[in-house]
Amino acid sequence: MSAMPVLWIVWAGVAAIMLILLGYRGTLTRYEEDQIFLDDCEEHQKKEQTALLAKVEKIQPYVRASIAATCVLSACIIGFYVWDAIRHLS
Repeated sequence: MSAMPVLWIVWAGVAAIMLILLGYRGTLTRYEEDQIFLDDCEEHQKKEQTALLAKVEKIQPYVRASIAATCVLSACIIGFYVWDAIRHLS
């Protein structure tokens, strides 16, 4: 078995994980504002916002790692095809 099918399968798995994480993060922050002004009466909303922000910050390293892994694997796939084309042209 050559390396390309394995590389494509790994890329598809990492890309699927990335899309799932981005979708989850999107559902968490769907109705949130960039800036919110709360007074003392809105303490429960402040707690909800803090909990939501904690969830988003918790998954952020995984989102960044999956994006980086997808980019690296994409570069490897493109590099392999370029190397194979150069090898066949010589």
